Amino acid sequence: MKKGALAHLAEPGAEIAVRVTPKAAKNAVTEGEGGLRVSVTTVPEDGKANKAVVKLLATALGVPKSRLTLTRGATSRDKVFRLD
Repeated sequence: MKKGALAHLAEPGAEIAVRVTPKAAKNAVTEGEGGLRVSVTTVPEDGKANKAVVKLLATALGVPKSRLTLTRGATSRDKVFRLD
């Protein structure tokens, strides 16, 4: 996905629900009926997958990583990020 492809979702204060697939074949962010799906090649241990998700999501939204805060689902596949 191109940088800023999901910029229409990047509103300050917005909560973004994400479904994460760790250990995927490739890194990808897709937008579907159920919300955003993020696939990362990283393994889900010690927060590595969460860091990869933040990096991918920030790129897709066209915002700095520091503006994304994980509010729910640190150890779950379903996560909610807040855009500051």
